[in-house]
Amino acid sequence: MSVAKKRPTMYGDGTRWVLLHADALTLVPELPEDSVDAVITDPPYGIGFGGEAWDGGQLTDAATFQAWTSAWAAEALRVLKPGGWLAAFGTPRTFHRLVAGIEDAGFDVRDQLLWLYGQGVPKSRRRSDGLGTNLKPAYEPILLARKPFQGTLDANLAAHGTGALQIDGTRVPRADNGRGFWPANLVLTHSSCKPGRCQADCPVVLIDRQYPSERGLSRLFYAPKANRSEREAGCERLPLTPVPIYPRGGGAVRQVRNIHPTVKPLALMRWLTRLLCPPGGTVLDHFSGSGSTGAGCVLEGRRFVGIELDERYVPVARARITHWAAIAAQEDGLP
Repeated sequence: MSVAKKRPTMYGDGTRWVLLHADALTLVPELPEDSVDAVITDPPYGIGFGGEAWDGGQLTDAATFQAWTSAWAAEALRVLKPGGWLAAFGTPRTFHRLVAGIEDAGFDVRDQLLWLYGQGVPKSRRRSDGLGTNLKPAYEPILLARKPFQGTLDANLAAHGTGALQIDGTRVPRADNGRGFWPANLVLTHSSCKPGRCQADCPVVLIDRQYPSERGLSRLFYAPKANRSEREAGCERLPLTPVPIYPRGGGAVRQVRNIHPTVKPLALMRWLTRLLCPPGGTVLDHFSGSGSTGAGCVLEGRRFVGIELDERYVPVARARITHWAAIAAQEDGLP
């Protein structure tokens, strides 16, 4: 007697966005090939982050992490249209394994983007003798890869609309209202700054101080890190939950509604969406987490298909994407 396969729980309006509570390694093989325009995702890093089960266990073995990466990337390659782009966040310690795994799956490695920030705390225990085992994190690498396209780039663009970066859609505005600067593979964030007042070590301030004649050189790279209001917008009905301030737990805690520990800034996700996905296209995110990719997609007029396995994060992602989809609809004059 056969047992009917349980379908994943699905949220969203079914037109602009869909969020599925499922295992990406099980669900993505069911999606049709050549059906999405871009993949933008923040997978586990395999470093045992914060003691979280989704980032620990066998994934902390380097060879296992690389093989696991190849498994989900192979299905990403299949569902992407020819010439479709993939952006995957990583961490310096295991980034080489991420790149190798995605390349082993059949992608062409094209570039590495650097997201620099002043925030963050070292993951090393503070010792009384002044020694430690880790530096303070100050950047995250983002792999930029592409599914091989068919024939020439012009032919692939004509057939599928994919293969090239959306340069004009991501240019940095000029002070003189010119065409704008070509987008770079580097973005910066402020340090732990307050509106209108930056810390002395803020990278944005340091760059602008070094090059005062450039009218704020940092504007070429800057993307703000998600603050508390951005992280929790739309989550007002979710319960407050105590979470440790430091990744290793212990010590001070804070009460939050968005419990995800690695929320990406919307400015960065919107920029990646505009860069990699043609207008009206579809973005897939295997590891949706708190829904930042989905929020960026609905704000930029792209369709979104997200998958999240951890039941703790699904309500957060659902609430956040719903919130930003409603704001996008208001801006577009939609019901």
